[in-house]
Amino acid sequence: MSTPIPVVSAVDLARRFGISDYVVFAGMLTVSAAIGIYYACSGSKQSTTNEFLMGDRSMSVFPVSVSVLASFLSAITLLGTPVEVYQHGTQYWMICMSYFIVMPLTAYCYLPVFHTLGVTSVYEYLEKRFSLTLRIIGSALFIVEMVIYLAVVLYTPSLALYQVTGINIWVCILSTGAVCIFYTTVGGIKAVVWTDFFQVTLMVVSLLVIVFKGAYHEGGFDKVWKINLEGKRIEFLNTDFDPTVRHTVWNLIFGGSFLLLTRFGVNQILVQRYLTTHSLKAAQLTIWLNLPGGIFVITASCLAGLIIYSKYHECDPITAGLVSAPDQLLPLFVMDVLRFLPGLPGLFVSGVYSAALSTLSSGINSLAAVTLEDIVKTCVIKEISELWATRITKGLTLLYGIITILLVAVVELLGEVLQATWSFHGILGGPLLGLFTLGMFCPWANSKGALCGLLFGLVLSSWIGFGAIVYKPDIPMPPVSIDGCLTNVTLSPTLDPRHNENILTIYRLSYMWFTLISVFFVLFSGIIISLLTGKSDPGYLDPQVISPVFGKFCQWLPPSVLSKLDLPVGNKMVLLSNDSTENTKNQRDP
Repeated sequence: MSTPIPVVSAVDLARRFGISDYVVFAGMLTVSAAIGIYYACSGSKQSTTNEFLMGDRSMSVFPVSVSVLASFLSAITLLGTPVEVYQHGTQYWMICMSYFIVMPLTAYCYLPVFHTLGVTSVYEYLEKRFSLTLRIIGSALFIVEMVIYLAVVLYTPSLALYQVTGINIWVCILSTGAVCIFYTTVGGIKAVVWTDFFQVTLMVVSLLVIVFKGAYHEGGFDKVWKINLEGKRIEFLNTDFDPTVRHTVWNLIFGGSFLLLTRFGVNQILVQRYLTTHSLKAAQLTIWLNLPGGIFVITASCLAGLIIYSKYHECDPITAGLVSAPDQLLPLFVMDVLRFLPGLPGLFVSGVYSAALSTLSSGINSLAAVTLEDIVKTCVIKEISELWATRITKGLTLLYGIITILLVAVVELLGEVLQATWSFHGILGGPLLGLFTLGMFCPWANSKGALCGLLFGLVLSSWIGFGAIVYKPDIPMPPVSIDGCLTNVTLSPTLDPRHNENILTIYRLSYMWFTLISVFFVLFSGIIISLLTGKSDPGYLDPQVISPVFGKFCQWLPPSVLSKLDLPVGNKMVLLSNDSTENTKNQRDP
């Protein structure tokens, strides 16, 4: 048995955050703000919406790819993934395999359409393919999804900062929001990308230090692995076909692929980053660079979870009251084990804080872009000068930052941040992915089918997702121990096996299936309703709104089959005449 672990309060841990740590942390904030000031004063000083939102579509591949990584892998990943491994084991790591499906689909199926159309907001596509109504609905769903997600992103690092400094959590939240809003508002997308680059560097360095120093402290990776194996935390090949099992090979690879596609494939934050590069090939390279980058960060975060379990396998910090929330496990480990290195706690907090700032800045910048292009310019002020458009965009950036801060108040009710975040992405992101997929891969779909498919998909995903949140099915977990605690601690009662029997099976489905189910439901209902209401004629569609992969697939079909499918022979989707533009418009309008 290892040395007994005393129960240490957060206040006691805060005393270990020294001057050197505050210096490191303050340095990170200063550099982030300085980058924003630099881009506010350089070039054309963010005086146009094209520069403020798109970086003049001339940015380099490497910093943009790092910005994409930073936008996707937030503080939720850094703090939530180790908790997932500590509580449930390593099965979650198999989501890395879905990257090999998601990246080529994003690069060759979805991205070429957005790049060819030259959009600023991805929802411009919905108007070009279907109708203005769907464009506005899609934008509204994105706005709702992102403000909730960003509130989680802002809340998560504040937990970490509170754990190691004892500073009031709302002071943490307000300071995080203020710094981020400042450099995003004054510096635009260029400031966002380059602060992301700087912040990812801190994130990676802090992760590597935690993993290698932590493993060394616990006796090496071999010992860490052995302890986790004995504690039933090592599991990679759970091939159970039961859809209610939380994590299996099947739902992580296939369900996870659809879940990640809602982010990489059609999400405004990441697509906007791709389109800041100078060419389609550059944008595709940006995506491919995120394959090793994403797998690296998830793997390192999983290793951190194994190391944390190795440290606390005989005294569970959650049961013992060492932390007030599971997402404070990693900060606890850093302060409890690695405090002997001056500045390391500050580096860790800077890494987590940086991950949050990068995602938050990218999010509010994209929210401003969508609101300007899809709401202001289409519904409020159709003729607007470039000067006022830029002013409104900066005002929207400030407004969304404030809204995000206010929404943090409800985030504490969501439970585990990792599962809660993915659940919301599945509920709202799944139907949107289904809508874009319907438009790009089904040229027969009309606007009526697309609208009904989207609404049906939203109803289904909301029913399943919110039902799971309300009824909260019990999730079996590997055992924890309190034998090594110095003080008397009582384990929580074991799960009641009858609890789940009283919950509908659909509410017990793994959250990893939410997106896949909603996507297929949108496609199925959208196609059926399109056929019943008079399908679109593919010959009248602008070929730019159809995925090039669909065209290449059709080239393999014989002319007789193409004719039966109403597809132009040779798959040349061109307008039949100059007058057909009006016909196309009539087909799109509901």
